[in-house]
Formats: sequence, C-alpha cells, structure tokens
Amino acid sequence: MVKKSMFQAAHRIFAFLALTLFATYGACNTLTLGIVPQQSAKKLAETWQPLINYISEHANIDVVFKTAKDIPTFEQRLAEGEYDIAYMNPYHFVVFHDSVGYRALARQIDKRIKGIIVVDANSDIVSLDDLNGKEIAFPSPAAFAATIIPSAYLKQQGILFTPRYVHSHDSVYLNVQRGFFNAGGGIIRTFNGVDDNIRSALRILWESDGYTPHAIATHPRITDAQREALLKALLTLSKDEDNKQLLKNIGFKGFISSVDEDWDDVRALGITSLARPQL
Repeated sequence: MVKKSMFQAAHRIFAFLALTLFATYGACNTLTLGIVPQQSAKKLAETWQPLINYISEHANIDVVFKTAKDIPTFEQRLAEGEYDIAYMNPYHFVVFHDSVGYRALARQIDKRIKGIIVVDANSDIVSLDDLNGKEIAFPSPAAFAATIIPSAYLKQQGILFTPRYVHSHDSVYLNVQRGFFNAGGGIIRTFNGVDDNIRSALRILWESDGYTPHAIATHPRITDAQREALLKALLTLSKDEDNKQLLKNIGFKGFISSVDEDWDDVRALGITSLARPQL
C-alpha cells in the first residue's frame, strides 16, 4: 500500500512537472510582437499581419500581432515587459533597453528618421516663427521624431507654443486637417500613409535632421536561438523579390541587423524623462 501510494505521488509529481515544462517551453514558441500605435489598430493589423505571417513561417515561431490603444499605454506595456518583441521608436528603445533590458535585433535599412511639422495646405503659416503662441498637436510626450525633436527645435529657436497630445500620428494629421490645431508633429512615413483626402489637405512646413530609426527589439527572456531565427527571417524577407509587397505595406525597403549602440545618436541628446523630456 505504501509503495503504491508513493508510486501514485511520484506519478502526479512527474505529470505536474511535464505540464509545467510544456507550459514554459511550449508557450515560448508563441511570441507577441508589439507595434507602436502610430496609426489605428485596424490599419496596423492590415499592414503588419502579412509580414508577421512571413516571419512566423520562416522562423518557425508563432508570432502574434499586438498593439495598444495609444502610445502611453504602449509605453506602460513596454515598461512591464509585456511584449516579447517590440517595434518601438528610438527614444523608447533607449529608455526600455536601460530599464527593462530590451535588446536590439533589427531596424529599417537605408533609413534615418526625421520629424516633421505639418500645417493646413491653405494656412497663412509660412515659417516656424508663425507658430509662436500657437497650439501644436503631437502624438504623445515621448514620441521621438513626432514630438521630442520638433519641440526641441522650436524651443531652441525661442518659439513659444502650447503642446496638445492626441494619442497617435493619424490623430495629429486629422486634427490639423479639421482646423482644431494650427500645426502638428509627425514623421514622413506616417504622413505618407494617411488617407489621401487628409494628406492632400496638409503641407509639410519643416523637416528635421535624421536619426537612427525605430528598433525591433526583443525582451531579455527571448533566447539567442529565437533571436537568430527571427533575424534570419527578417533578412530573408529583405532579399525575397517575390514578397517585396510585404515590406511596401509598412513603407520599408528591408531590414538590417542592429546592436544597442546604433542608437547612441539618440542617447547623445541627453533626454532624461519619459513623461517630460528635458532637451
């Protein structure tokens, strides 16, 4: 009886350990990819899902699309390490590399990210000086090229303005087009991706210098083997002539492998606070 009880107990322990190992390592073959919500979740899913399907197939990893309702929520989820893989702006990468340990994997090839300021196409605003005392729409305080870079430049020029945060790039363009704000901050890629009727009603007033673009980075729990498989899939896609449309969908020419130091130009700006950048 004692031996039988010990055998049953051992069997239960073995079954429990097997289930635990399966949950731990089996689930690891499903990874979440968090995309910064510069556009609506619907638009992001439409443009990114075909590429994600390609990565899943070629890396033999089930990659699941994720985003957030707005950039502040995305930042919170990064801070909590919710995403296994994340496509994040340069400033976010610097912050969450240091605080969470996200590791650079890849970035867009032949790309320098630039901030822009847009105004209504028929506006009488013709120079940055004309923005003095105006309200300007931005996605969020920590949107690197769309908020931090334009804001810093305006301050350097002694131009006073009131920032208004509207949660996404698309909302910036829509608010300026509808006349709710005099100007708005964005980036070329999202500006080119906005609906034609909105884009045609706006014009670019100013464009910044270029910086290292958004990072595709992995949480420290992701293994080196998984990182290698993901990177190989991204680089394979970059050379796959039959699937160039997957890259065109997101406005990319391709991917290049990256290391954390690639974003030292962003670190050199000396930005110290996620909520209230000091420049």
